[in-house]
Amino acid sequence: MKILLFGASGQVGRACRDTLQQPGWELTTVGRKQADFVCPDQVTGWVQRSRPEFVINAAAYTDVEGAEKEPQLASMVNGECVGSLAAACASFNIPLIHLSTDFVFNGQASRAYREDDPVAPINTYGASKLKGERLLRAVHPQHICLRTSWVFSIYPGNFVSTMLRLAAQRTTVSVVGDQVGCPTYAGDIADVIAQLVLRYQQHEDLPWGLYHCSSPEPCSRYEFTRHIFAEAEAEGLLDPAPWVKKISSYQYPTLAARPAYGALDSSKLAQLLGQPLPHWNRGIRQICQTLASKTVPAAIPPVLN
Repeated sequence: MKILLFGASGQVGRACRDTLQQPGWELTTVGRKQADFVCPDQVTGWVQRSRPEFVINAAAYTDVEGAEKEPQLASMVNGECVGSLAAACASFNIPLIHLSTDFVFNGQASRAYREDDPVAPINTYGASKLKGERLLRAVHPQHICLRTSWVFSIYPGNFVSTMLRLAAQRTTVSVVGDQVGCPTYAGDIADVIAQLVLRYQQHEDLPWGLYHCSSPEPCSRYEFTRHIFAEAEAEGLLDPAPWVKKISSYQYPTLAARPAYGALDSSKLAQLLGQPLPHWNRGIRQICQTLASKTVPAAIPPVLN
């Protein structure tokens, strides 16, 4: 099984590089230096030259604030280039897994979002990712689109790494308590991707389409932070952990609007795989244990992969 992975230097891409190293699989990893999603020809060229049996796209413009300042760039990376990649895969009958986001929703729901709920992004990043979803769906029947949320890993450039950095510098950390979502460990997303690729290899088919892919049990960013600090303190990374002060989104204004509620209902994916993703606290524990053992992987660029 020849697999082509785009976004190999990102949060999920780095996790996939480890998870997809399996017997009988030939993995080619492509980062921004090899294929910049600002240039669709670079991306489609890799598909045309390597002719893989499966393509995974973990590349994205993920800087939510930056997208408000560079909407055309975000649209190209998350939208137009995804469409070009999907068209190239379709022309060679190559299945494609693509990652999207909970930010395609407006955050006004009172229950976890399902795949068939109406979309209405409230910021440029969400709009650019939705554009990519629609172009993918329009040109390539053999695709799996995984919407995930609040992705975190041991690498820099995510909420967990930011909170741990602030915890080492401050005695009090203020965190919004009125934004709710489902934190999702990058390693767990990589495991899902590996299971899907294996299923395709075994059956030469998949139930194509859109799936939500996030950990169970929504929480607020305030609750998430308290758990991060508790795990870090238990592993001796913080002594003591700082006090977490709950604030409102109004008290922490940002250029890009954030959905107040972004929990995803991932039961459709759980039914396909036979089990839900692990609880996000397992990922936090793994990160803190790795940091405590001082076996930290190298830093990665957080925005363009």
